[in-house]
Amino acid sequence: MTAEALKYEKQEHIATITLNRPEARNALTPEMLCRLADALSDARLDEAVRVVILTGAGDKAFCAGGDLGSTLPLLTGDRLPQDDWDERLLNDPEVMPVSSLCDGAMKKPIIAAVNGVCVAAGAELLLGTDIRIASHESRFAWPEVQRGLIPFAGSLARLPAQLPYCQAMELMLTGEAIDAQKALQLGLVNYVVHGPEVLPLAERIARRIAGNAPLAAAEIKKTAVDSIGLSRQEAFKLEKQAYRRVMATEDAREGPRAFMEKRAPVYRGK
Repeated sequence: MTAEALKYEKQEHIATITLNRPEARNALTPEMLCRLADALSDARLDEAVRVVILTGAGDKAFCAGGDLGSTLPLLTGDRLPQDDWDERLLNDPEVMPVSSLCDGAMKKPIIAAVNGVCVAAGAELLLGTDIRIASHESRFAWPEVQRGLIPFAGSLARLPAQLPYCQAMELMLTGEAIDAQKALQLGLVNYVVHGPEVLPLAERIARRIAGNAPLAAAEIKKTAVDSIGLSRQEAFKLEKQAYRRVMATEDAREGPRAFMEKRAPVYRGK
């Protein structure tokens, strides 16, 4: 495998991460998981990046989950590590939480562009994103229970929080797939469009977000995520803290100033 198995590009405040194993339905190998963690960490730390697009190459799959021939046997102990990527996946405590968007460090908005199969680890990764565009051909499933496994990359906590409890439990306990229209009905995705329109729509939304104040966008995401499960009063406290942080920024002064001066705001993330 080469570095091209995962593509990472940055342009005009937008970072695009592409899982690039279309011949294997973008199933995640140990190397891909390590590279995904590195790309997400870089996007988080790069002040020029304001939004991330996560997608899969080809029109057959966003991600079919962890590679059943390499990743899953390694994690269950059925296969011994064979290279540095295997060793890192097993021994670097940051790789799994970062690559599954479970570490809580990523405050920048993430848009998922889903074209085709999105199951197992792919579906778990989806739940860590903020805005989701799917093609009509997309299918979603958490089939781990059918293979003697459980979803272990955030779904047990996130899926019941994002869907009605009974719907989430049916998906995880049966392992059966749903189509894109059902996913839209449940609120799992924002849009369902034709395949060629998926990435362009994601890019349009990303540009819209990137044009807004980055610190405000980050505080919106952070506070919304951190408020899940809290009492209303506890959530209000987080909102007030975010308010104080944002109101102290230069961007908070630039927005109203630009409006009054009838010009586009120039946000600097300060």
